[in-house]
Formats: sequence, C-alpha cells, structure tokens
Amino acid sequence: MQKHLDIVCMGMALVDSIIKGFDPEPISASGYRAKSGSLNVGGEAVNEAVAASRLGMKTGIVCSLGADAAGDMVLAQLSRCGVDTSAVLRSEEHPTPVTTMFVRDDGTRKSITNGSHRYNFHPERYPEKFTCARALILGSLFRAPFDDPEIILSVVKAASDAGTLIFGDTKLPNFRKLGLDDIREALPYLDFITPNEDEAKYFTGKDDPEEMADMFLSYGVKNVVIKLGAQGCFFKNSEMSLMLPAFPIDAVDATGAGDCFVAGLASEILRGADTLAKSAFADGVDSSELLRSADIADALRFASACGAICTTAVGAGTALRDREQVRALMDAYSM
Repeated sequence: MQKHLDIVCMGMALVDSIIKGFDPEPISASGYRAKSGSLNVGGEAVNEAVAASRLGMKTGIVCSLGADAAGDMVLAQLSRCGVDTSAVLRSEEHPTPVTTMFVRDDGTRKSITNGSHRYNFHPERYPEKFTCARALILGSLFRAPFDDPEIILSVVKAASDAGTLIFGDTKLPNFRKLGLDDIREALPYLDFITPNEDEAKYFTGKDDPEEMADMFLSYGVKNVVIKLGAQGCFFKNSEMSLMLPAFPIDAVDATGAGDCFVAGLASEILRGADTLAKSAFADGVDSSELLRSADIADALRFASACGAICTTAVGAGTALRDREQVRALMDAYSM
C-alpha cells in the first residue's frame, strides 16, 4: 500500500483555557485573580500532530471537531503547522471540547473536562485515513474514542495489517473506566506503549518502573516506555532495558510534554535515529525492520528533549520549533 504520510495522529482535539498562577483567595464575592490566562489549541492528537510536523514528518490527523468557533481555531492551527487535515470530521451535533487547566508555578497542572469529551467518533470506519501512514499514534488510549475496546481493536488490527508502526499513548480514564484486561486483544498489536508514571501505576498496580513495564509486556506489548517526568524515562522490551535521565530545564508548563515526547519518539524511530538511508523507507519495509535498525537509546533521548522543550513555555504547541532545536539541546547536555 502506498504510504504518503509518515505519521497519523488519532484521538482528542480541543481548546485549552490555561490559567496560570491561580490565587484561591477571592478578591470579591465572585471574583478571583490569576497571573495569566490564555486559549491554546490542544488535545493529545493535535499536540502530537503539530509536534511531528514541526519535526519534519509528513503528518496527518484523524479527529472530530464541532462546527463551532473552537473547532475553527483548532483547524486553523493545524493548517498553519502543515498538518494534513483532510481526515478531520466536523459535527453539527457535538461541540469541540474545551478544557480548563490550572497550571502551578512548577509547571504541573490540573484540568477540568466536561461532557463534550465523551463523544466517541468512529475512526475505524475510515481505515484508508490511517493505514496510509508509516506510523500511527493513538493519542488518548483509554479515553474517547479509545475507551471502546471494539474501536481500539479494529483500528490497531487494520493498522498492523497494513504494516504501520503503532504507538499507544495512554491517559487515565475519565468517563468510561477501562483496564488492561478490557483491551487484552488489542495490546499485542501495539509496537510501543508510552504511559506516564501515574498512568502506569493505575493500569498495572505496580510502583517500580521495571515491574510496570513487565506487566505491559506480559500483555503482549512489544516495547514499553514509562515517562517519569523530572526523573527521565524507563524503556524495556524482551531484549533490553534502559533508564535515561531527564534534561535539566526550568519547567513553566508541562501541558503537552508527554505528547511531544511520543511524537519525537515516533519521528526518530521512523528516521532510524539518523542511521537509515532514505531507501529504507520504501514501500515494503515493515515495522519490525524499522525497529531493528533504529537506535532506541538515541530516539528516547530525542523524545525526552522534545518533552523538555515543550515545558519551557505555556501551551503544548508553543516552544517546540523544529528538529534542529531538539538536536541542539541534546548536544548541549551529554547524558
């Protein structure tokens, strides 16, 4: 099958209303203050698609937007960043989700979602929209639309049958509770799963990163990356394990850092971490060959640098500019 895209990102698209430095002390009966407030395009699939495109990948997105001003804002940002939006679905019935995010001074945050985040569109009905890519990123595994085991299985099976590399980036369930047993059939199709520490604890019941990874591997996932925030990341597959430290940066806002991480990981795996010739990306090269050829450690360092850069500005798509910026950060720190 002709692969005209490098990466397709699939999942949630929304607008983040980011409130930084919220002061809980009221200034009037109904008024509060904060250091700043801003509207930013977000959602896991959007964050990943924008990052992958800026990293030089031919990137597309499969997501659902309302026929509203928030949806127009998301679509405009995707187009400005060079993301192929031909598979974006617009709905008159379901509004574009808007998330309110409270960001602390150290960059950590809490978010408020609403009922519009529950809408399950059906990407499995359009396999031609994602099997045309060399890699597929499921931006919000365990959240809509990937809180339906049948949708998950249908999508990953179609992608796997097409020889597409599959990355599953997880989120904690919000409206519909799912666990690993609920999607047991789909997990062996995943080439990578990339939970953060809290998500990995939730899904595995383990506290140690290696034990967390072992649990995911026992379900058939081929490669596991546990994102540990300021502690770095832990990688394990059937042949090796790696613990890599984080880059020492001053975090401003962690929104989207994990999404930039997985976009960076996917982009560098596809590039073969600078070791594959362009001929390796000809049609017929399957995902297992890409993984054998890629330098996993370098790809993980690149992904970590992408996540670190993301935290240096407010908003998921603000700080990361291009691949050269990421390589410069990597060159500045020898780890």
